[in-house]
Amino acid sequence: MESIGSGLAAVEWNEPRADVYLSRPEKRNAMTVQLMKDLTDAFRAVSEADDVRAVALLGEGPVFSAGMDLEMMRARVEEDSGIDRDVFPDLLDAIESTRQPVVAGIKRAAPAGAFELTLPCDFRVLGREAKYGVIEVQLGTFPHGGATQRLPRLVGLSKAKELVLTGEFVDPEAALDCNLVHELCDDEAVDERTTAFADRLCENAPLGLRNAKRALNAALEAPLESGLEFERALGRELDDTRDYREGFDARIEGREPEFRGE
Repeated sequence: MESIGSGLAAVEWNEPRADVYLSRPEKRNAMTVQLMKDLTDAFRAVSEADDVRAVALLGEGPVFSAGMDLEMMRARVEEDSGIDRDVFPDLLDAIESTRQPVVAGIKRAAPAGAFELTLPCDFRVLGREAKYGVIEVQLGTFPHGGATQRLPRLVGLSKAKELVLTGEFVDPEAALDCNLVHELCDDEAVDERTTAFADRLCENAPLGLRNAKRALNAALEAPLESGLEFERALGRELDDTRDYREGFDARIEGREPEFRGE
């Protein structure tokens, strides 16, 4: 496992899969400014790695993340705290713009900021006992790390209002039913199921995965006509690639394709 920055994030290169870890297990992976900076650097590194087809986001140790470090959150309101308020949005943007699909593995706990950390991911695997939700209205504020904008796009406006305004943890079965998460499993199996999910994605053509993710991410941001044109342009980019020919050749010949990202 390769430590990133100050060592509060790490990457394990299991090519074609990369596993990105929050690496502060002694503090239940509570997020400090430095951890968020390290995690941002980790995602930028895996996004630039041409040999990586999918990414798993995991918490080192028994817990995904306890959320934001409480001492940091208390200190940030002081005028001379010097805490960079852009570091969390920058991290979420780095996850969302990662070229490869990202699967989050949520075990034991992911409240508040940790919940918001999972929203830019493309898929979420949730442990049945995990405390997962946006609880900020119970703490004198509201979730403003992206949840009010990303949640409605995932679960619809009415469900998003329920989750944000009650401040209650999400029932795991309800999270699955409303498409907030994609798989439920025992908490002890979360990391294994998350990497298995990512491995399924790795079986597909890497250039196709990347362009499909770009097109899908644009779907709710652009009018239909311009979205369709963007989709067609991304499709044309792949027409002359080696993997495009390999995919059809393999299907016609009845064998498994050998994609190379070329």
